Amino acid sequence: MMVSFTLNGSAVTARVRHPLSLLDILRDEIGLRGSKGACHQGECGSCSVMLDGELVCSCLVMAADAEGSEVVTVEGLSPAGDLSPVQEAMHRAGAVQCGFCTPGIVVAAAELFEENPRPTVAEIRDALAGNICRCTGYNAIVRALESLAGRSR
Repeated sequence: MMVSFTLNGSAVTARVRHPLSLLDILRDEIGLRGSKGACHQGECGSCSVMLDGELVCSCLVMAADAEGSEVVTVEGLSPAGDLSPVQEAMHRAGAVQCGFCTPGIVVAAAELFEENPRPTVAEIRDALAGNICRCTGYNAIVRALESLAGRSR
């Protein structure tokens, strides 16, 4: 089966030989390694992507269900190769440790800032609620996003 969709602004077609998730297709067939597979149960957020404008865990979306859709991964947030504003803020604040959760957090935060350029701390924490980070304790991440929102503690 062939699955065609728009990925980070470009048309792609991927061959699906057996039931695979969108995450599997992105990483193994297309070669975009930004989205990470940690829990494969939709609990950790490491595989978060935008699917037709909605934040989803790509491990829970069957690849065939992406047919005709628009998918944006962490790689698509800064197509020129520069850091996106969220990535830049996180880098400046030292909000990245092992980096495994970072792509999902960046995608979730980018969606938040697209909808609300000046979120409150509570809104930032709510937007990140679907992302598990085992290294940072979230404080540096929240500080980074507060600075991007023009808010400081």
